[in-house]
Amino acid sequence: MEAWDVYDRDRNLTGKQMNRGDTFKPGAYHLVIHVCIFNQLGQMLIQQRQPDKEDWKDLWDITVGGSAIANETSQQAAEREVKEEIGYVLNLRNRRPSLTVNFENGFDDYYLIENDLKTSNLSLPTEEVKQVKWASKEDIVDMISEGLFIPYHKSLIEVLFDMRNTLGSHG
Repeated sequence: MEAWDVYDRDRNLTGKQMNRGDTFKPGAYHLVIHVCIFNQLGQMLIQQRQPDKEDWKDLWDITVGGSAIANETSQQAAEREVKEEIGYVLNLRNRRPSLTVNFENGFDDYYLIENDLKTSNLSLPTEEVKQVKWASKEDIVDMISEGLFIPYHKSLIEVLFDMRNTLGSHG
């Protein structure tokens, strides 16, 4: 069972843990991360989830996402998820998230990375990811409308693409 650290509303660790699937107690929050890898053409690497996943089967998603497990920092969780989901090693030490989105049960850190990685070098498929491809903002917004992509707010997708313009090369 996957254990998560519990945070308070101000993102302070409480010293408590909960398991994935547990009901959130009032005032309990957890940490989620997303990594968006962009190429120099301004496209985002997107992934198609495996058909046997519990949620969002076969749908497309941004590059990588997942929950931080107990005793992991945001950066460590992002590095682990990238390696698990697409088989790529990323170094995010000394790197802050580009933005954090607060949601009902926690904090969602987004790391925006520019890296022209070659998809043919990724060890796919993995347990979680069926395939990946590069996509424009318009491609992703259209896929959301068509029900082929996880239903993010289109405005969030636009912000992610707009914010990528402030990136240097990392990874």
